Amino acid sequence: MKSFIKYPENSDFSIHNIPFGVGVFNKEYFACCSRIGDMVIDLATLYDYGFFDEIEGIDENVFEAFTLNEFIALEKHVTKAVRLKIQEILGEHSKLAGDQKTIDECFYHFEEVEMMMPVHVPNYTDFYSSIEHATNVGKMFRGADNALLPNWKHLPVGYHGRASSIVISGTEFHRPKGQMKPVADENPIFGACKQLDFELEMAFIVNKNTEMGDRITTAEAEEAIFGMVLFNDWSARDIQSWEYVPLGPFLGKNFCSTISPWIVTLEALKPFRTDSPKQEPEVLDYLKFQGQQNFDIKLQVYIQPENGQENLISESNYKFMYWNMLQQLAHHTVNGCNIEVGDLYASGTISGREKSSFGSMLELTWRGTQPLHLSDGTERKFINDHDTVIMRGHAEKEGMRVGFGEVRGKVLAAKE
Repeated sequence: MKSFIKYPENSDFSIHNIPFGVGVFNKEYFACCSRIGDMVIDLATLYDYGFFDEIEGIDENVFEAFTLNEFIALEKHVTKAVRLKIQEILGEHSKLAGDQKTIDECFYHFEEVEMMMPVHVPNYTDFYSSIEHATNVGKMFRGADNALLPNWKHLPVGYHGRASSIVISGTEFHRPKGQMKPVADENPIFGACKQLDFELEMAFIVNKNTEMGDRITTAEAEEAIFGMVLFNDWSARDIQSWEYVPLGPFLGKNFCSTISPWIVTLEALKPFRTDSPKQEPEVLDYLKFQGQQNFDIKLQVYIQPENGQENLISESNYKFMYWNMLQQLAHHTVNGCNIEVGDLYASGTISGREKSSFGSMLELTWRGTQPLHLSDGTERKFINDHDTVIMRGHAEKEGMRVGFGEVRGKVLAAKE
């Protein structure tokens, strides 16, 4: 499958992808959009030109919107048809190739479009689904003999996070303040976090509303998942370690989380399915699933000091996840918890077995005892003021490449 739009072979946004987002065009109007190579496609104008008329289920211009929620809510029979139609429009022999007026009015270079939050996120849940990450953290805080807590291999551990502080890639934020207890036998102190960390994660977004009492099984879950984004779940480790007993993360996590602007659909990721890690002991019936339900998505993390170069510090892969998306959603709803269109479910930190694949500074520096050395000669135990953290991810197989672009965030000094 080829397109009349030319793009580099290593572009995340090939014709095999067709992601969805929301952009500001001409600095004056919002519209839902897609992307191929370096070109962003204004879907609202394509709709006005009649390109989606033949698709049943779209009764109005849902692309003329501030978020993708209304479009996503049309569910898979519509959103899949729209994606396929966009692929057809972009095809090598498309009639659109000779329609310069439509191209001029619907296609924009990505630098001309300001990308916005792709969805309104009503609710946010963060899981803890990498066995390597959970084991590493357990070793640090409880010792090797008690690294995994007794429930970890029986259910996808998670907590409800703060949706209001999820922001789009490129957003700067101030270092959080809070209570910390750096010395065990002394009183807690208040101040700016000294152990600011990133967490390399991915997240999925759901496309339906359910009623309280309803549940979604592993067999039904894929139809309820629209697509995925990159996700940086920033963490204040010193605030978190003091506050989290007995009820879990609070101020150490709710100050900022950053997502990538493009939602990549499960349909685009289908060729990159792979086996899940073997789960032992055997899970309960409601968590059992069929087929290949993990995805081979290569992930990278970089630290860029202010006015400095990017430093690659981690290379991981989403396929390492012990608990998959179907199990996470099935567990989340097994008690009758209702979900809403746009709800976001993060994977938890994604770490592999090798140190080079650890997904947080907590692990990469082993709680600050093994600092990283950057190309400018400085070292990092955790994230410094004015550092930018950049995460990138893509899947690649047999000449097909589907990527997410990047998610980046810059840390400013704490407010006075």
